[in-house]
Amino acid sequence: MPSGSLSRADEAVPTILLIAASRGLGLAMAEEFLQKGWNVLGTVRGGATRTRLHDLADEYQGRLEIETLDICEQAQVTALRQRLSGRVFQMLFVNAGITNNERETIGNVTTEEFIRVMITNSLCPMRVVESLEDLVSADGLIGVMSSGQGSVTNNVSGMREVYRGSKAALNQFMRSYAARHSASSRALVLMAPGWVRTELGGPHARLTIDESVPNLVNVLLNQQGKSGLEYLDYLGRTVPW
Repeated sequence: MPSGSLSRADEAVPTILLIAASRGLGLAMAEEFLQKGWNVLGTVRGGATRTRLHDLADEYQGRLEIETLDICEQAQVTALRQRLSGRVFQMLFVNAGITNNERETIGNVTTEEFIRVMITNSLCPMRVVESLEDLVSADGLIGVMSSGQGSVTNNVSGMREVYRGSKAALNQFMRSYAARHSASSRALVLMAPGWVRTELGGPHARLTIDESVPNLVNVLLNQQGKSGLEYLDYLGRTVPW
């Protein structure tokens, strides 16, 4: 049974299915949603390792479930979908992502490293969306963690070429997904959290988690009920494609 399995009394409380919630932005998002009265089902990689999300589950008894998922293992995504059959979530948010050496250009990156970043940042998040979309309520929200660096318009400085390319690809795939689901009433959001001091963002990032995540969550909550795709930053501003 998942850690912190919810009771029937909790079924009327809105619930977010939060993919990759064991640390960094995902963990902070889980805590923020809990503080706002939501229930959370969060995923972690590797079921044998205790994470800070498990500590959060102890603090919020009965309101936080934990499932194991590696988004790059499609068999695990399929198995999660089967385990959650019959459940309805008001929000699905996919927060997985990796980076690489910021100075590595498209001219010198190895094929293996290019594939690693592209698969993790663009292919696998969209596979999760495609696999789990029908668990989201008809008036719910599907969100994916993108980046301001996925903006082609805003790329005037170069650097982080492979990471930028992976997020731009993610944005394009999400636009195609939105086009295929143009009749849907669900809100769709590509979220740019800002440059945040996390393991991925590094120690020199401009924002703290507390400066980004509470605002980011508010943006997602404000987008509920607004059908169609938006590319937004953590303050709710539209990011140019």
